[in-house]
Amino acid sequence: MTRTAINFWLDILLLVLFLVLCWCSAILHFVFPPGPQSHGWSVWGWAYSAWADFQMAVLSALALAVLVHVMLHWTWVCGIVASYVARRRGAARQPVDDGIRTLYGVATLIILLHAVGLGVALAWLMVEEPSLDSAAPLCQTIQSA
Repeated sequence: MTRTAINFWLDILLLVLFLVLCWCSAILHFVFPPGPQSHGWSVWGWAYSAWADFQMAVLSALALAVLVHVMLHWTWVCGIVASYVARRRGAARQPVDDGIRTLYGVATLIILLHAVGLGVALAWLMVEEPSLDSAAPLCQTIQSA
């Protein structure tokens, strides 16, 4: 299979995964009632938690496919980042060494991944557990249902 064919089928896969993620997210957001109120509800035999698990699985597959897509275009990505950095520094229009270009690309990827990790870490550190007083009405609602 040629590189062009691989890119084509990978792009088709990315489109399908994106559409499935949008569809699943719309079901979770518009079909189910919010949060704890969705207890006992189901769509096609799947409860809210099963749909959320499916959404996470599709998101993970999409992230993996995007990673493969970036890997297939790695030289191009590194070249664009390196030329942007060279232009910002006022360097003359001379070709950037492949090693430097790769370092710029890897540094950009590391920065992006750290930004995502920092966002998750901040959310994990700032999550608030419900107090016992606020959980009591919810427990009564679930038990009475």
